[in-house]
Parts: sequence; structure tokens; C-alpha cells
Amino acid sequence: MAQTRLQSDVTGTVWKIEVREGDTVTEDQTLVILESMKMEIPVSAPHAGTVLQLLVKEGEGVAEGQDVVVIG
Repeated sequence: MAQTRLQSDVTGTVWKIEVREGDTVTEDQTLVILESMKMEIPVSAPHAGTVLQLLVKEGEGVAEGQDVVVIG
């Protein structure tokens, strides 16, 4: 199974995690919501798969380009 590492498009804070490791997800499903400059920015699945690893926690700061979720 190929793994896809999803990255943050912005520098901000992890506002909410919508999934858990092991969850099955659909294409375009929101996995994590980031907050930056009072805006909510979703990180969505580019394809259906399984959440293999969450690399961040709610309330944690993230940098632009940082890996946040791995799906397979």
C-alpha cells in the first residue's frame, strides 16, 4: 500500500483533528483543521484510504510544509 504524507499549507495551529489512526477515509474528507490568522484551513484526503499515522496533536503549532497525517 502506497503511503501519502499530507502537509500543512500554512504556518498555524492544529485546531481540530477529525480522524483517528486506523480510520478509513474517503477522498476529500477533512482530516485535520488548522487555524491561521483566524481562518480555518482543512487538510483533506487526496484519495480514499486508511489513516496510518497522525503526526500532530490538537493545539500544536505547525509550519508550512510540515507533515501532519500519513494515509495509505
